[in-house]
Amino acid sequence: MAPANKRNSSSLPAGYVEDKSKGLMLRFQDSLPRLPVPTLEETAARYLKTLKPLLTPPELENSYKAVQEFIAPNGPGRKLQEKLIARREDPKIKNWLYEWWNDAAYLSYRDPVVPYVSYFYSHRDDRRRRDPAKRAAALTTAALEFKKQVDTGTLEPEYMKKLPICMDSYKWMFNASRVPAKPADYPVKFDPAQNKHILVIRKNQFFKVAHEVDGKQLNTSELEQAFRRVYELAGERAPAVGALTSENRDVWTDARAILLAADPANSKAIEAIESASFVVCLDDAKPVTLEERAHAYWHGDGQNRWYDKPLQFIVNDNGTSGFMGEHSMMDGTPTHRLNDYVNDVIFNNKLDFSDPTVRSNLPEPQPIRFVVTKEVQAEIDRAVRDFNAVIGQHQLAVQAYQGYGKGLIKKFKCSPDAYVQMIIQLAYFKMYGKNRPTYESAATRRFQQGRTETCRSVSEESVAWCRAMADETVDNATRVALFRKAIDAHLEYISAASDGKGVDRHLFGLKRLLEPGQEVPALYKDPAYAYSSSWYLSTSQLSSEYFNGYGWSQVIDDGFGIAYMINENSLNFNVVSKGLGSDKMSFYLNEAANDMRDMLMPTLEAPKAKI
Repeated sequence: MAPANKRNSSSLPAGYVEDKSKGLMLRFQDSLPRLPVPTLEETAARYLKTLKPLLTPPELENSYKAVQEFIAPNGPGRKLQEKLIARREDPKIKNWLYEWWNDAAYLSYRDPVVPYVSYFYSHRDDRRRRDPAKRAAALTTAALEFKKQVDTGTLEPEYMKKLPICMDSYKWMFNASRVPAKPADYPVKFDPAQNKHILVIRKNQFFKVAHEVDGKQLNTSELEQAFRRVYELAGERAPAVGALTSENRDVWTDARAILLAADPANSKAIEAIESASFVVCLDDAKPVTLEERAHAYWHGDGQNRWYDKPLQFIVNDNGTSGFMGEHSMMDGTPTHRLNDYVNDVIFNNKLDFSDPTVRSNLPEPQPIRFVVTKEVQAEIDRAVRDFNAVIGQHQLAVQAYQGYGKGLIKKFKCSPDAYVQMIIQLAYFKMYGKNRPTYESAATRRFQQGRTETCRSVSEESVAWCRAMADETVDNATRVALFRKAIDAHLEYISAASDGKGVDRHLFGLKRLLEPGQEVPALYKDPAYAYSSSWYLSTSQLSSEYFNGYGWSQVIDDGFGIAYMINENSLNFNVVSKGLGSDKMSFYLNEAANDMRDMLMPTLEAPKAKI
């Protein structure tokens, strides 16, 4: 998914209308289709198909009975389906799933956003800007250019399969924040015209840095000077008020109340933070290896951050940089586009970073000071302890695979994403001797307010192929044939999921409509329902030639989080688990990638000899 060249309505299928009054970015927004509601029969058939490779015959028989009871003419599914269709057709609701999913998956979720929800990108090194102040200034210049396009609505929409996709979530990118509350957090958005500053964090201290003065954006030299002043002003480490944002959301809600009650100045401090365009964290770490960088951007030390902000660029003392994204109101694709853009304009000099002019009337970076009482300090101390305990339970490994990338995969006539999903399936099979429920994120942004649907990656075909790979008696031609079937099955499912025809969000929506006290249908009480949606592998792809890492956490204690990038000549896997042996999984990913290459190389035509 990427921005395409500018399109107009004449080049789009019927139903899409250009409304130029909405601006370039949102001109197709109102004509995007609404997220569909699949039929009960469609979802039942697809759901049972996903259970077959996961269950024993008796378990499958029980599940089949529960599903048939659910979709029977007088079954409980019928009335729930009627209600869901009515919600879908309600003109006041643009997307029947949007509010429910934002609440259940993000805003009501009480575990800490780090490590469990937020995600990171690790940037390629900028060899011309090893100095962290220079690196921070270039990143900020490029990000402000992107922000300008978002704020003015001049950013070209993204497209998927040549269709425009929803740009609604971009409004939560800049000058926004998540706010802790019980029983659910909520987002806030500030007027960008009134809040022309970034938040810079150094040594746990916060600074308000204006990015526009007298109607003119600061150039890169002026921003560099501001960052240098922050380095000078920060001095020694201060109490880590930002650590409070790393807590369980209920704990942070209570701590925020204590912080606000401590002194009226703290309310102004929080508003300055939450209203900032974005955050630049100037860390005193010097990560070198890909694992060190991944840890730095995924969580850092838990203190030099404000984890509720959607955009945090991180610059280390050795000039390395990365990004952390808060997930509640945006999925990864918008921030992936932002970071890809930022690095593209820097590496290819697409903006003027060289203007040496520094105005004499620029304001100093303004310290944002918190009054830290004993009660507040006690909350900070607890947050730091809890953060260290949670992070200490996790293992992270990076598999930077250099054997090949999408160039060779395409020669094998395979979808690169489906191919890498099979690498992951084979690696898991090597480690455990079986396959378990696997989640891949499928984007549904071609619908109004669309976010994601689950692609269930384990199929009868993928399991048959994994078993064949482990069976020495199976010849290569048979393995290749089974592999092609597995690829086709995966492509069929992810295509359906992206079209709003997956099973997980539909079943979620139907369950959400149960009345308090209403008997829960057997389908939802069936152990297979919980098991088949327990993601032993949680996977997702976002790729950029400007990143050397991307990742996030596992979603269950017995599972792995595997984020991956597919570049032209390389693959990158970020493997996270809670003590399951992430290093071993990394090894098996490497081995699986090699095995698949060896399996498919004989299928390539030998080059014809020149006469």
